[in-house]
Amino acid sequence: MPLDPKALGRALDEDLSLHTTLCRRDAPAFQKACRSRDDLVVACTQESRLFGELSAQTEGAVDLDVRPIRFVNIRETGGWGREAQHATPKMAALLAAARLPEPEPVPTVTYNSEGRLLIIGPLERAEALAALVSDALDVTLLPTGGSGQQTRLYPVLPGQLHRLQGWLGAFAVTVSASNPIDLDLCTRCNACVAACPEGAIGLDYQVDLSRCQSHRACVKACEAVGAINFQRDAQEREETFDLVLDLRAVPGFTQHALPQGYVHLPASADAMAQVRAVTQLRDLVGEFEKPRFFTYKQKLCAHGRNQSMGCNACVDVCSASAISSDLKRNQIVVNPHLCVGCGTCTTVCPTGAISYAYPRASEQGVKLRTLLATYAKAGGQDAALLLHSQEAGSALVNDLGRLAQLDKTVRGVPARVIPLPLWHTSSTGIDLWLTAFAYGARQVWVLMTGEEAPQYHEALREQMAVAESIVQALGYSGRHFKLIEVRDARDLPLLDTELGEAPAQGVTKAASFAAQPEKRATLDLALDHLLQDSAGRASRTKDAAIALPAASPFGSLAINRDACTLCLSCVSACPASALQDNAERPQLRFIEKNCVQCGLCATTCPENAITLQPRLLLSDERRQPRVLNEAQPYQCVRCGKPFGTLKGIEVMLAKLSGHAMFQGEALERLKMCGDCRVVDIYSNPGETRISDL
Repeated sequence: MPLDPKALGRALDEDLSLHTTLCRRDAPAFQKACRSRDDLVVACTQESRLFGELSAQTEGAVDLDVRPIRFVNIRETGGWGREAQHATPKMAALLAAARLPEPEPVPTVTYNSEGRLLIIGPLERAEALAALVSDALDVTLLPTGGSGQQTRLYPVLPGQLHRLQGWLGAFAVTVSASNPIDLDLCTRCNACVAACPEGAIGLDYQVDLSRCQSHRACVKACEAVGAINFQRDAQEREETFDLVLDLRAVPGFTQHALPQGYVHLPASADAMAQVRAVTQLRDLVGEFEKPRFFTYKQKLCAHGRNQSMGCNACVDVCSASAISSDLKRNQIVVNPHLCVGCGTCTTVCPTGAISYAYPRASEQGVKLRTLLATYAKAGGQDAALLLHSQEAGSALVNDLGRLAQLDKTVRGVPARVIPLPLWHTSSTGIDLWLTAFAYGARQVWVLMTGEEAPQYHEALREQMAVAESIVQALGYSGRHFKLIEVRDARDLPLLDTELGEAPAQGVTKAASFAAQPEKRATLDLALDHLLQDSAGRASRTKDAAIALPAASPFGSLAINRDACTLCLSCVSACPASALQDNAERPQLRFIEKNCVQCGLCATTCPENAITLQPRLLLSDERRQPRVLNEAQPYQCVRCGKPFGTLKGIEVMLAKLSGHAMFQGEALERLKMCGDCRVVDIYSNPGETRISDL
């Protein structure tokens, strides 16, 4: 691996000495660094365990809780490959990012497991697997057929599974006990099996009622034990467990991301899958914590108003079924125990009401700016960011680097491509992609490995289409945003080809703004920079607005003025204050910059007069209120004070004129303001009707 310590030192503003075998021959140099309280970064991930052991064995070494060691891979990501001689700027960028402080701590979610395990499946297989974990776990069986041992080894939960829900430490299992044989009383003597003339009782000790001819020979055979009773009413019974091992072909949960503590192991699973399942279950006893990956601000949420639904993007995309709708409170509800921290909900949220908390968007922005600024300072050009997952994605990138070391026909990770591992590839969206582009990245690529839910691919494609439409319309040629879909090492040639794509056109001057905690604020900063940077481009669109795909978080509204009565129900429904009224006159005003295209105004409008128009307005008009519709005021027939719109009152009079309760004086009172209506009612008390009140 070619290394230039002087060039790296210049980029990092430090004097660097080169050590090539810190884990072996040059270990004393590493041990010396362990004694320092300065930040310690090791540019090797393969021997991270050995470095940790060396630090623990070094006398006078700083405790890792006080000064942790950070690891970064510069070998497979750049040092091994056809362009390794030109990878110094990328190495400097990766080293600089590795020195950044850890994300600020966030609240945590706690799981408590006492090891109560429920195994669901054929009795024989359930008992075999129970034997592998019963020394560490408290096992209960829920048989679904099969033949088990005659000896009673484990408690049995009798009945048919009716409902399964929950998570690690809090699974609720509901069964419907309709089987005439009480498995808690059954001694497994098999007398009933032998006595049944129809063979309706199997070795799972369940009665097949469709075959039973009511001879009741089994009842007589079991008379001493009394385990069989055909008169027993079916009853629901609920039990709680900490862990669930499901051996059925179809899992008990339908979502892509299964709850923590639930393991699905069908009969088709291989031996390694069985070993992993058993090992995983044995380790899930005790107290566990994970970050609370999200924050939610209900006042920004466009999900609902007045129990009408608008934006449902986060509910639809969640692969863990962790997000549900609560229209009674006009909000969504996120279950933190089911949330797996993928962040796709934050990617598709147009308002930023739900945001990624660990790491925060502002912390991700610092890392992006550090990577790209250091890369440029070290002389790098045409940077492309490759966002990938910490496990499967990192493994593919590393495999590509190793393959390039062995096969010279493989390019490897190009010198201009900077890999950036994320907790989940869906946790960043259009705000950070456009920010990275504004910081100087020519392209932003997301590596998907097949571990993601299918709907995540479509969600990211939609958001990338919006981002690409914006930069293309602003005059930046080439393809800037794309998904790279590679499932395993067999697809490494495809990954090698995808990473070799030619650079697209980027910004003339890199931005210096900081990514903000609020999604819309970051988007505004990125768009403002791109509008300024692209102002002089000959290829920039001359239109005042950029047409965008339907998934756009920006846009305008089209109002059917013939249908609109200016009832202003849309104003009260708008969560972003994009729609406003005018206290001076009947007007509907609109600030396009605030619109998130949630659709609440359209669903709320009683006249169906509103249509969404996804677009990005380029002029300063997007920040200013503009009138979408206005009408002539209707004046009270008694005092002359305006109290509504002429069209609105005329529509109301037309709809109610044929109603029996709105005839004569009652209909006339609808033409009065509220004050005059009250005066008129009390002036003519004999004519007061329920409709007047």
